[in-house]
Amino acid sequence: MNNQLPRSLLPGAALYFVVMLAFAGAAAAAGHYYTAAVEAGVVLAAFIFYHVSAAKKRRELLRYIQTTTAALDAALKDEMPLPMAILSISSNEIYWSNGAFNKLTGFTPGFRQKVETVLPGFSARWLAEGKAELPGDYALGERRYRMFGNQIHSEDYEPSLFLAALYMQDMTELFQVRDEYIRSRPIVSIFLVDNYDELVGNLPDSMVSAINAQIDSKLTAWTDGFGGLLRKLERNRYLFLFEAKDLPKLMDDKFSILETVRTVLNPSGIAATLSLGFGKDGASFAENYSFASLSIEMSLSRGGDQAVIKDRFNFTFYGGKTKETERRTKVKSRVIANSLSELIAQSSEVFIMGHKNADIDAVGAAAGVLCICRKKGKLPHIVVDMEVNAAKELIAKLQTVPEYENAFLSADDAMLMADARSLLIVVDTNRPDQVQSKPLLESIPRVAVIDHHRRAADYIEQVVLNLHEPFVSSASELVTELLQYAVEPQDILPLEAQALLAGIVLDTKNFSVRTGSRTFEAAAFLRRTGADTVDVKKLFQNNLTETLERYKIIQKARLYRGDIAIAPLDFTANRTIAAQASDELLNISGILTSFVLYPDGERVIMSARSIGETNVQMILEPLGGGGNAATAGAQISGKSIQEVLRDLVASIDKYFDE
Repeated sequence: MNNQLPRSLLPGAALYFVVMLAFAGAAAAAGHYYTAAVEAGVVLAAFIFYHVSAAKKRRELLRYIQTTTAALDAALKDEMPLPMAILSISSNEIYWSNGAFNKLTGFTPGFRQKVETVLPGFSARWLAEGKAELPGDYALGERRYRMFGNQIHSEDYEPSLFLAALYMQDMTELFQVRDEYIRSRPIVSIFLVDNYDELVGNLPDSMVSAINAQIDSKLTAWTDGFGGLLRKLERNRYLFLFEAKDLPKLMDDKFSILETVRTVLNPSGIAATLSLGFGKDGASFAENYSFASLSIEMSLSRGGDQAVIKDRFNFTFYGGKTKETERRTKVKSRVIANSLSELIAQSSEVFIMGHKNADIDAVGAAAGVLCICRKKGKLPHIVVDMEVNAAKELIAKLQTVPEYENAFLSADDAMLMADARSLLIVVDTNRPDQVQSKPLLESIPRVAVIDHHRRAADYIEQVVLNLHEPFVSSASELVTELLQYAVEPQDILPLEAQALLAGIVLDTKNFSVRTGSRTFEAAAFLRRTGADTVDVKKLFQNNLTETLERYKIIQKARLYRGDIAIAPLDFTANRTIAAQASDELLNISGILTSFVLYPDGERVIMSARSIGETNVQMILEPLGGGGNAATAGAQISGKSIQEVLRDLVASIDKYFDE
């Protein structure tokens, strides 16, 4: 340190003497020996004076530092019991420390050491970033500390001398109490046997009791190791209370009870399925119970047979890979039809809206709802972008009949017409970010939702009527069932029946996927009311150019994991053609799942299809997409096609590895 002080006081002094000697040498070289001697004498005198003055200043500075340090130590001995040190952020060297710091860390004053040598693993980056406290806590031995600090700024310091003061506060006991509080926070969970009615229907009491005993036994065995409280609330509903420290164990176990309970079979071979809803981070037991109830609703709306965790901000999903089974009744359709009819009758204006880039299913469902409105004496409006949609031919046909002459409306015009008594009916989507006009959704207080897609974490909330059935093939099928209870068959226009049947054909891929008995019943009803299957087929015809474009997309496909076809395009494709290419890939032997992705301006559009066990909705959901097990899509902004492709492959791997 003594050798550094002169350089700190006069860092450029040597240069001055070299320059002066150069002048003396130049004078001697020119023959001016007398001048050169005088200059050399002046340089020598200045050099002697410099060394004497520098030594004096060095002694004074050292004496000042020693006096100040001693005074600071004395002052902090009683007033600052916290361990404290001053260090250089640039070099991580400790310049000064008090006795408490020395005693705690074993630091020896007078020796410049790196802070890492006395505080293992410590990083001063947070000090350089201007933060006043170390994020988290710092462990030294068996004790845990909070680290505080601040930068020391002074115009007297060299710019390279970047200092900071560091303070340590022993918080071991408080942290232990905090951690125990977090570990012991209550978790409220609800277990629901979601296919209980199908499981025990038409069985004698003795067999029902045997099935109940099997389920009870498996749930009890699974929860025994967690020290929680399991109670049966109803015949198919259980309440389980436990501490937060055990939730990671359940997650690591991947909620194996979902698999275990499927071993319970009734005489017909139907396996029991379970929905698990967990509520955490609530301010009270009541709020956690509310979160658990929302989780159960979310699980059921996504097909059941999965675990859902709800905290104060988000939903987290586990499981849900099994195929959905139909669990709905015609009673619900009749009740919803009556409620919807009453809402329509009480409204001043009725608007019907689907998702962005509306397809045939969305337009067909909207046409069916318009028929119900017409029966109630209302003249509703279908909100759609007439330029950007995938159902232009169907819309053009509907506009040829008088009932639809002024039916289609832009979102901006709808905003001008809406009032406090207006009703908005959203069809074929349940996500606020996917509707045709989010401002319109937010401006109308009364909203009804009719949808068949699995519910995502961000769904339309606070609706006055919600018909959400993830077991149904299409929104058109749902609306068709409502029509059977809301209007007479002769009230349905043949073109409306054709639009609804086209929506069912689109989403079932000509009745080949997601098709149940109710789907054929709905199609038969529409056929009786005038739907022409030949005209429906014409809606799906493509010209030669579109057909060649579809096969151009198929040529880009590559196999992944044996039976997954992925076609990343480097050109913008027509959305309808890309979706058709996804369907066409499934016609190739050995391909059970397909993904087509292409750039569209600042976005990347993705279309996914599946005819096997793979749930494409679960693969695209982490990427911001949605849909159902067989059909899904996503729109991703701010990423290149290669980045989205990497994310897609990672999501596929995660799906199969879990």
